[in-house]
Amino acid sequence: MKYCSISEASAKFNIPESTIRYYEKKGLLPLIERDENGRRLFSENQMALLETVICLKNTHMPISGIKQYMDWIIEGDQTIELRLEMMNNHKQAVLAEIALMTESLKRIDFKITRYQNRNYNGEEGLE
Repeated sequence: MKYCSISEASAKFNIPESTIRYYEKKGLLPLIERDENGRRLFSENQMALLETVICLKNTHMPISGIKQYMDWIIEGDQTIELRLEMMNNHKQAVLAEIALMTESLKRIDFKITRYQNRNYNGEEGLE
């Protein structure tokens, strides 16, 4: 089995090694193996779990939620329904956030257009 070091995992996912250590400390990366010198070794499965943790973190799932998800993975197949429900709920939260950001971006674009027009037309006034 091929293993990656923490520096290789860090480079692959473009996150600091300290972040990976933090995730492990919080229980988000269970069962990480170590070599004879105590250095972390990431198997392909561990790399996949790390990628999942990063995805969930990037989509604003709280650490406690990610921890629960990882605990369910360790518990095994009897938690598949719980994991499915969690992912469906998280997906809905992400979609709602995307919708909010899309609406907010429209307002920002409106302001940019107003400022650009004001610069060319010399307009003044309150926003």
